[in-house]
Amino acid sequence: MHEIEIHEVPFDSPEAKRLITATLADLGARYGGSGDETPVDASEFVPPAGAFLVARIDGQPVGCGGWRSHGDGTAELKRMYTAPEARGRGVARTVLAAIERSAREHGRRRIILECGDRQPEAIALYKAAGYERIPNFGFYADEPGCLSFGRTL
Repeated sequence: MHEIEIHEVPFDSPEAKRLITATLADLGARYGGSGDETPVDASEFVPPAGAFLVARIDGQPVGCGGWRSHGDGTAELKRMYTAPEARGRGVARTVLAAIERSAREHGRRRIILECGDRQPEAIALYKAAGYERIPNFGFYADEPGCLSFGRTL
């Protein structure tokens, strides 16, 4: 088993951009369109207001995710993704744990996220990690199939 390494990178770095493009392509295949129209700015992922993390195996980027501030004491999870060739190897669990740790270290007490009902793998991951359904929020709050989750850090 190869070790999963987690590195904080700028949201607009070439490595992050490649993974985010793959993330949006995956979401586009599931939901249509560009995948996610949520307004996101790279500056939102700069500590201490947020962070963006990339997972690497053998030096190759295989997953990502980040958090940005969402009000006082709350972090919002964004752009979680694992490349198809790395799925089933614990990448998403490792990235999620690192995101939670980063948010906690920057004073966040809660983390929330929105995803869609066509992401069964993500929903299973979040439920297994202790996330519970919360009222929908964000860009897609009123869209059919939107699911929002949260948990105390």
